[in-house]
Amino acid sequence: MAPSSSIISKLKVQLKLSISRLRMIQQKDSAIAKQQRRQMAQLLEMGKEESARIRVENIIRSDITTELLEILELYCELLLARIGLLEPRECDPGLEEPIKSIIHAAPRTDVRELQQARQLLVEKYGKDFALEAIENSDGKVAERVLKKLKVEPPDPELVTLYLTEIAKTYGVDWPKREREKPQEDDEDDDQPSGGVANRNLEPSLTTDELNKATPPRGLGPKSPVSIVPPSPSTDNISPKIKLPRPPELRPTARTSGLKKQTPTTQAESDPHGKQDDKKNVIGGKIPDVDELARRFAALKR
Repeated sequence: MAPSSSIISKLKVQLKLSISRLRMIQQKDSAIAKQQRRQMAQLLEMGKEESARIRVENIIRSDITTELLEILELYCELLLARIGLLEPRECDPGLEEPIKSIIHAAPRTDVRELQQARQLLVEKYGKDFALEAIENSDGKVAERVLKKLKVEPPDPELVTLYLTEIAKTYGVDWPKREREKPQEDDEDDDQPSGGVANRNLEPSLTTDELNKATPPRGLGPKSPVSIVPPSPSTDNISPKIKLPRPPELRPTARTSGLKKQTPTTQAESDPHGKQDDKKNVIGGKIPDVDELARRFAALKR
């Protein structure tokens, strides 16, 4: 028998290789199962339900195998984390389940690194320990490992659930449901209408109600210019649009001295003027001949 230290060092290397190998196989099986699910969806869409039910069993078996490899990967990680507990000759009670599960399930897999790790464990703990693990005479092998290793046809309910989930994922109408016909009420027999359907007509709207109604926003011409408000951010949670105002016109030196002449300003500047002159200001009535003659007489004075 090889020294215990050399077996532990070899086992440590094989456990690391087994973990990487198990992960790679799981990724490969997941990609193949995804492609097979797409094919099942095509069969369901074409109406080949019997063929889909037979082929979906391969997908179920592949998923079970992937779950088994995942469990064995966790056991390998556990042994690698507690590698120091493997040095004693007797098996630690806390590691008895993962060690016997690996010895029991490794020959059912195609992972060569895991089988080599199993061989090192058998060499470490002896043939009697390995025989107990293979036959599971003491019941130390994990129950979920034994369940994944069973070879039996899947339940019809599980097959239906798989097909339903595949159809839902890929948008296939399966199982095709027939539209239910509306059931006639028994109350119609009590009050027959003579074959004529009674319609509950709503009262028509009056003119006042139509006038009060608000027209839709899309009615009428739209502005050719549209402004989209900015999106909120952490700096400005509620942004608002600020439109520029028209420029303010400030009075200049030239325009400040000029005053707009209006009837009010003329009345204030000439309070002693005559009332007739107010009517004849610019923008008023046109003076007649008598008024012009009176003005010329006033000028001659």
